[in-house]
Amino acid sequence: MKRSLISTASLFAVLSASSAFAGEQQLAEADILGSTNVEELVVSATRTPQPLYKIGSSVTVLTRDAIQNSQTVAVSDLLSQLPGVSFSRNGAIGGTTALRIRGAEADHTIVIIDGVKLNDPSSTGGGYNFGNLLTGDIERIEVLRGAQSTLWGSQAIGGVVNIVTVSPTASFEADAEVEGGSRNTASGTLAAGGASDRVVWRIAGSRYVTDGHSSFVSGREDDGYQNNGLTGRLRYAATEQLSFDLRGFFSKAHNQFDGFPAPAFAFADTAEFGKVKEFLGYAGANLELLDGRFKNRVAYAFTDTDRDNFNPDQAVTKVTFDAQGRNKRFEYQGTYALVEGWDAVFGAEHEKSSFRTASPSAFTPNPTPAVASANITSLYAQFQAEVVEDLTLTGGLRYDDHSTFDSAVLGQATAAWSLNDGGTILRASFGQGLKAPTLYQLYSIYGNTALNPEVADSWDAGVEQHLLDNAVTLSATGFYRKTLNQIDFVSCPSANPFCKVGVAGVYDNVARSRAKGVELAASAEVGALTVQGNYTLTDTQNTSRGNANRGKDLQRRPKHAANLSATYNWPFDVSTGVTVKYVGDAFDNAANSFVLQDYTLVDLRAGWQINETVEVYGRIENLFNEVYATTRNYGTARRGVFAGVRASF
Repeated sequence: MKRSLISTASLFAVLSASSAFAGEQQLAEADILGSTNVEELVVSATRTPQPLYKIGSSVTVLTRDAIQNSQTVAVSDLLSQLPGVSFSRNGAIGGTTALRIRGAEADHTIVIIDGVKLNDPSSTGGGYNFGNLLTGDIERIEVLRGAQSTLWGSQAIGGVVNIVTVSPTASFEADAEVEGGSRNTASGTLAAGGASDRVVWRIAGSRYVTDGHSSFVSGREDDGYQNNGLTGRLRYAATEQLSFDLRGFFSKAHNQFDGFPAPAFAFADTAEFGKVKEFLGYAGANLELLDGRFKNRVAYAFTDTDRDNFNPDQAVTKVTFDAQGRNKRFEYQGTYALVEGWDAVFGAEHEKSSFRTASPSAFTPNPTPAVASANITSLYAQFQAEVVEDLTLTGGLRYDDHSTFDSAVLGQATAAWSLNDGGTILRASFGQGLKAPTLYQLYSIYGNTALNPEVADSWDAGVEQHLLDNAVTLSATGFYRKTLNQIDFVSCPSANPFCKVGVAGVYDNVARSRAKGVELAASAEVGALTVQGNYTLTDTQNTSRGNANRGKDLQRRPKHAANLSATYNWPFDVSTGVTVKYVGDAFDNAANSFVLQDYTLVDLRAGWQINETVEVYGRIENLFNEVYATTRNYGTARRGVFAGVRASF
């Protein structure tokens, strides 16, 4: 297998600014586009808390302050402001939303909420739909870029999004937030919790409603959206060494969308709507031995995603789609501090996935659902060592035994070198990714049980430079990924031996691709002013042999993307900010025959901290009323004005 590392370079403008109030305000470590604090603890890269300067992989951290300062509602919108991340949405908020990291497929990203994977086994690619994930009660988001299957398993070819909900620190605390604005949008969140020597608990509820806008770009009627959410966590320390965790996350959404009505079957306004219920639960026990050097965790995690689509205008059956995907997961993880600076992480996992899908229609109102399940048992181990002062090396292996395909072993290695007392950090990583065929690809009417896993090799290398006592930070990272055995839908009849009689197509390992690029970022703090920016060049290509689209760009991957955010903290407890987002041209189809035009979005925001308890805020989204598209024929939101109040007690 040929392997090559191609690096690219670009010029990034250094951000600078001046302030008449220099030195009068203390700024947060991060504005919106990610933390630059080298002491920030990161969990997703090694599955144990490690300072950022010891992490060889490329990672961005969003803190609670950064999330709230952004005033962004949808997690996908927030993450798309980070280096290497893009997204596409089918219409209004609540529509199917695909998030891509470094040009990888949307289902090549692992999503974790409070330690539980939330990917959907009933979806075609088994990925997670970001359409219903709102910022709500989220305290922290880590975005880990590059192949990460060694620790996180199948699907982590593009990267990992690790989401942690708020954990209280006071004996009792409560938070409330209410917001309203354009398109009859209203939302609210209410949360309470507390922490004592033995018990830590928190529960939060949220509701979001909007009239939205038409999903069809030329539509006349609005497609509304509702989302109700509930999160909770409980931790009980039985002794200093033994503790127990319970966590839960629930989301119930209702979204209207447009479809393809008969007899023309052209995209148009329709009365169709969908309902989605997502639930995850976690129960775990934690035991520390050898004065805390040997930490053990055993856990059971459960996820359930239930999706239904309806068409009130359809005469024979109102239900047009019904699907349910479930995961049951048993885990053991151990961490052992061998000596100072030398740590080991190891574990075992067993996961059972199941799915059921059916698509009723006027011709088959009661179809026999496709039902199947699969098991995967995994072992992993990773070692991290500070081999010389400030040089940290990390290496790991994973073994997967799947009930359908052969077992596999894959690995990962990273290096992080902190120079000049942390002023310069060099990073490099190599990782292998492996994505098992989904249950839909294996056992649906279009399934193929002879499928092999998709595999990928991923490299990146970069430098991070801190200047002027960390007031200025510059970074550059180059990346390259090659993916083989990609699963694609092949039309039948054809010479493909897996085609079934009377079936339009079948899934097969016929595709391959590569992605390469560079991520540049800069941040500067000058008195009360914080300025951050990033630029990403993502060059993707279909490299499938004998394919008519060989050499063409992968669809919906913009080659150029840039973000800029500036926030000024005034002396009278008022902050004002602006965010500018540029997304370059992208192709909407594999044949590259339809172009999604580039666009620039400008948002304004402001907040007033009335006292220690209450803050009022407001924003203008899409200030210049830009008309744009992330998916062909689907509409996007125009200018909107929103205001809210949040309080903490």
